[in-house]
Parts: sequence; structure tokens; C-alpha cells
Amino acid sequence: MAKIVCVLYDDPVDGYPKSYARDDLPHIDHYPDGQTLPTPKAIDFQPGALLGSVTGELGLRKYLESLGHTFIVTSSKDGPDSVLERELPDTEIVISQPFWPAYLTAERIAKAPKLKLAITAGIGSDHVDLQAAIDRKITVAEVTYCNSISVAEHVVMMILGLVRNYIPSYQWVVKGGWNIADCVERSYDVEGMHVGTVAAGRIGLAVLRRLRPFDMHLHYYDRHRLPEATEKELGLIWHPTVEDMAKVCDVVTINAPLHPETEHLFNDALLAKMKRGAYLVNTARGKICDRDAIVRALESGRLAGYAGDVWFPQPAPKDHPWRSMPHHGMTPHISGSSLSAQTRYAAGTREILECWFEGRPIRDEYLIVDGGKLAGAGAHSYSAGNATAGSEEAANFSKAS
Repeated sequence: MAKIVCVLYDDPVDGYPKSYARDDLPHIDHYPDGQTLPTPKAIDFQPGALLGSVTGELGLRKYLESLGHTFIVTSSKDGPDSVLERELPDTEIVISQPFWPAYLTAERIAKAPKLKLAITAGIGSDHVDLQAAIDRKITVAEVTYCNSISVAEHVVMMILGLVRNYIPSYQWVVKGGWNIADCVERSYDVEGMHVGTVAAGRIGLAVLRRLRPFDMHLHYYDRHRLPEATEKELGLIWHPTVEDMAKVCDVVTINAPLHPETEHLFNDALLAKMKRGAYLVNTARGKICDRDAIVRALESGRLAGYAGDVWFPQPAPKDHPWRSMPHHGMTPHISGSSLSAQTRYAAGTREILECWFEGRPIRDEYLIVDGGKLAGAGAHSYSAGNATAGSEEAANFSKAS
């Protein structure tokens, strides 16, 4: 029997919910490209419940324990004294979410001789040292597409929030003010602006589709150019390099995976090529941006605003400068963990586990690493190598600021 460690974020500070704001979820059976939603044989949870926190357990305990497996759920993931570190030596499967990632560095993988499978309950497996997984022939899988539309909606919200100066305006209301001039001195319309996405995969393309009705000019960079029919349908302008696109855009949104080729892509040099007063939205991975370069760009006015819900590491230390930099719209990593998305990625995690234990192939689109090489979605989106370096800083989150 297998030992499975599942790393999830903590329950709400007021305790696990006894009721929810809504009674049901809209029914969706396939994604925009036709891919079906996860299809496990059964689920042991109520759709719309909080499944991504420790008490929610991704709805997996009944299923796994019925098969005789040991199932450990924890939020303790960082540092040598963490539950994750302590349990690794005889663990076969590690499950975690991008929002509260169990960083599987090469050092940790070396401490886990029995580790055979790393599952991302969500999308984005950069918290695993993919090169180490390749070398050890560990399978890495994620629930592709489960929260792509969730993230795309969050991107549109953040673009509008930055450009319309929503957060400072809301804060004036909370403070009891009616300071209209203060609210509008940094407020603009998105109509007529040029917006570009770095990567036009499932998330990036969904963002562009949702922004088209706002009468914005739509640009994209992707190493895999979209079909001509899609470009004509949406009026897209393709750019051969990120630099070529960034210099003409009023808004840039990052929707690329993190791997060695994208790490610190947005540094001082690239930011200097952007329009003065441009906005940058990053719901992809925090490490795609140079942390301190973003702060400098906001302080100098090079950027008019920066929003995102991805940080490095996660959770971000209490003194992380993105918490206090000017003109930001940061959230903790929540864009892909709506209750709607949790229903899909919990079901997808169970589907992957069912395939694993029954000796059936895992869906090709779920695979990132398999058989000692990048596979499936991983072969399309990632490059070999390691992007986990520095993740040990996440342990500082629990320390006093």
C-alpha cells in the first residue's frame, strides 16, 4: 500500500465553513477547446465546497483509505522541521496545489527514494524540480485546464482594477471619504488601449477573448503561433519576441509557465523597453518577474501599476517588498482556486490517482514528466531544468515580520 502526502493551505481563520454563499455551481462538461472535464469514477465531496484547505482534503480520504493507503494531509511544508520533510523518506506520492506549493527540490527528491508520483492539484508544476524528476523517472502530472478560465477571469478583473484605479477608490469609501479627485487622478479607460499577452495558450487566449468586447487592440507573443483563423477572428497581432510586443502595449499580461527560459524574464532591461505608464499583470508565476526590478519600475513611474496573485516563494515572506510597493493590486495566489475551480481540480486529482492505482494511462494532457522525459502538456509548455532555487525562503512566512 502507498503512503500519500497531500499539502494544502490552512482552513479559514474563522474555521471551516458550515455554509456557503451559493447553493450550487453552473454545470460545465467540457472546456472551450472540447477537452472534457475530469472524469473520475466517483467523487466523495459536494461540488462547491472548500476542498483546497486542510479540512477539505480534496475529497480524497474516503477513497484512498478504502484502498488501504496511508493518507496524510498537512499545511506544514517548509523548512527541515515541516511535516512534509519528515514524511518524505517513505512517501510514494506527493499532492499539492500551486497556491501553497510543496516545493520538491532536488535535495528533497533525494530524500524521498520511494517517490514515484507528484501531482499538482491545479496547473503549473514548476514547484517540482522537473530536471530532478526527469533524472529519477518520477511522474509529474497536473489537472490541465481545470482552472484556466478561472485565472483568465482574474486577469481581466485585475486589468480593469488597475486601469480604473479601483482599489484606492474603494479604500476612500471604507475610510468614510468622498474624494473624487483623488480617485480619478489615476483612472483611465481601457478602450483603445493596446494589450498583449506573453503566451497565448489556454489562459492567454481566454484573456484576449474576454478583452475583445472592450475594444482594445489585441497582441500576443507565443513560441507556438496561433492558427491564422484564430488571429483573424480576434484581430490578433503576433510578435516574434516579447520585447517587440512589450514596447507597443499599454497593458501586458503574463500567462506563461515558469521554467529556465522564462525565469526573471521581466527584468530592468525589459521593463525599460515598455511604454512609460504601462500596466503589468502577472497571474502566471512570480519568478517570471525580477522582484526588485518591479519595485523600482513602480517607484520611478516606468510602470503605472502592477497586479498579480503569484509570488516567489509562496507563501511570500511577511517583508516581501511587493506587499508595500506603490500602485499594486496584489492578492495571495487565489486566481485559480475559486470554489468552482476546486471542484474540477479535486475531481482531476482523483482521476489521476485512479489511473495510477489501476495501472491505466494518465491522460496525455495531464502529463508533465513521464518515463524520464518531458511528456504531454509538459513537452509543449516547459523546458528541462530547475526553477525551484530559492524556495526555502518560504519558511520565513511563519516568522514575525
